[in-house]
Amino acid sequence: MKRIALSTLSLALLGATGVAHAQSSVTLYGLIDESIQFAHNTVDATGANKNQVGLVAGNLQGSRWGLKGTEDLGGGLKAIFQLENGFDPNNGRLGQGGRMFGRQAYVGLTGDQWGTVTLGRQYDPLVDLVQPLTADNYFGSTFTTPGDVDNNDNSSRTNNAVKYTSPVWGGFQFEGMYAFGGVAGATGAGQTWSGAATYATGPFSIAAGYFRAENPHTTVPTRAGWGSTSDGTFDNQINGAYAAAKSIGIASVAIQYVAGPFTANARYSNAQYKPDAQSGFGSTEKYNVAGAYLGYQATPALLVGVGYTYTKASGDASATYHQVSLGGDYNLSKRTDIYLVGAYQHASGDQRAANGALVSAGAAVGSYGYNSASSSQEVVSLGIRHKF
Repeated sequence: MKRIALSTLSLALLGATGVAHAQSSVTLYGLIDESIQFAHNTVDATGANKNQVGLVAGNLQGSRWGLKGTEDLGGGLKAIFQLENGFDPNNGRLGQGGRMFGRQAYVGLTGDQWGTVTLGRQYDPLVDLVQPLTADNYFGSTFTTPGDVDNNDNSSRTNNAVKYTSPVWGGFQFEGMYAFGGVAGATGAGQTWSGAATYATGPFSIAAGYFRAENPHTTVPTRAGWGSTSDGTFDNQINGAYAAAKSIGIASVAIQYVAGPFTANARYSNAQYKPDAQSGFGSTEKYNVAGAYLGYQATPALLVGVGYTYTKASGDASATYHQVSLGGDYNLSKRTDIYLVGAYQHASGDQRAANGALVSAGAAVGSYGYNSASSSQEVVSLGIRHKF
């Protein structure tokens, strides 16, 4: 899962003249998530299935460091900002396509009575309000949708976005977001918009929302790929052939119930990759996804969980993916934990390959980006996560 770290280090913000601003603060925070991972039935350079063992980062959360801050403007109004960098601890490279602050970069205003407005590169409302009620919130990429076709694992962020987040009124909260395409003479080209709402009362929570991103027109007969204000979720072979879609629409709903040490949730999403004359495929590809999770807090330090995800692709190509995931997370301290997570997936039916051909569906666990020429795949990770 690629979300904000919980542990922070607060620093006093000093002005350039050396005058201290007591009502302002800046927080430095981050985390590193690293593992030894085994993947069975992973395609090598020759197209054959092989086993793969190596260091893989970002199983529970993507590694990151960031700065966030507030300035009290008086009357309950504050200025806020956040800059969040993603990186790969195995090689030190920047994540999110090499962006310096690819995870988040925004500035805005917030007030207790009227809510929060932020501008910049941000998560969409489904990520903010619906995703926290799913298995991915607890065990990350190993428990998410194959190929992350519905962005359950937060693969996509949105540029040029204006987002409003309401206060919480009696357990109810909503968000709305619009991202400008920035194309002269074509206001809607490349635009993204989204809205979601959540309600929580006692142990019960529910959230639902919709996300839509547009791919702009090009001057060539067929698009080379995805160029929207939103990143897109093309992690592997499951939906990689649809990067030239005209638009992506995702409707999502999730419910959660907490009873003592048990947490149970269920979710449903419908993702549609729609074509036009420049897409290179003729029919809308639909992904209906249903998932369920049960977590048990065995001790104050140990969380164990099991999840199941059913994904049905139809329209341009027809395939079915069954994925079962298991995980355990043990806290060594408030800032350091170790974990063991694994998943098995079985695929059947047909997929659209990158070259346009229909081929037998290959399994691809979660959002790791592994392709397989087999109908099954297993991934197991033993890791450590440290927050600062």
